[in-house]
Amino acid sequence: MLLAWQWFHRLGSPRWFYDKSSRWLIWLMPLTLALLATGLVWGLAFAPIDAKQGDSYRIIFIHMPAAVVALAGYYVMAVAGAVGLIWRMKLPFMVMKSAAPIGAVLTALTLITGSLWGHPTWGTFWEWDARNIFMLILLFLYLGIILLGSIYPSRDAGDKACALLALVGTVNVPIIYKSVDWWYSLHQPASIKFTGESSIHASMLYPLLICVVAYYCVFSLALILYTRHEILVREARTQWVKDLSQLPGKNQGGAHAKL
Repeated sequence: MLLAWQWFHRLGSPRWFYDKSSRWLIWLMPLTLALLATGLVWGLAFAPIDAKQGDSYRIIFIHMPAAVVALAGYYVMAVAGAVGLIWRMKLPFMVMKSAAPIGAVLTALTLITGSLWGHPTWGTFWEWDARNIFMLILLFLYLGIILLGSIYPSRDAGDKACALLALVGTVNVPIIYKSVDWWYSLHQPASIKFTGESSIHASMLYPLLICVVAYYCVFSLALILYTRHEILVREARTQWVKDLSQLPGKNQGGAHAKL
């Protein structure tokens, strides 16, 4: 128990995270590219044509994984904010701030691809459907956290305000999940079920699952890179970052040049 508690506090150290994440990136980058290429090529090029929607359904291999990870990413952001508030650690606030733009991009991608899919399926690019509405609210929550963190003159006050907004906004995520069951919706019920038989054929299910895993990897990769940059910005005056900036070959994507 003591070792687990020590590991937990070590994980909250920006310097420890920066050092360890360098090793994580070595295997995460090729894994992400391999999964993304496999899932998208399989789904977009080799999965069979849907009997009702034809080839237009193939956008599901972009749309659904983006939606799933956008929702999960909000929980990551909210949990990081909660940890920062409770244990007064610096790193969780950095993770929270880094997760917001990634989640916003995924949510926007979900809305855009959903509109493109909806036009040939429903005959309209946008419908004030319950899931569409609450997904749009999710985008506003992500954008609100991004803006809220930038308008506060005090970084600590901004972090706390963003964490509180992230925690309040978590109520929106289960509403999105259950909106199809609670209200009349143009969206169909979940195609992938873990407690019963999925309604999607295996030839479409397998590449879709690979795409979901690939999107999780994309989120993780982007989160690590954003957090590493945020660490360098916030810890710019510490000696270890100053020493790091002097090491040859250690410039991480030009981040040191901004210090």
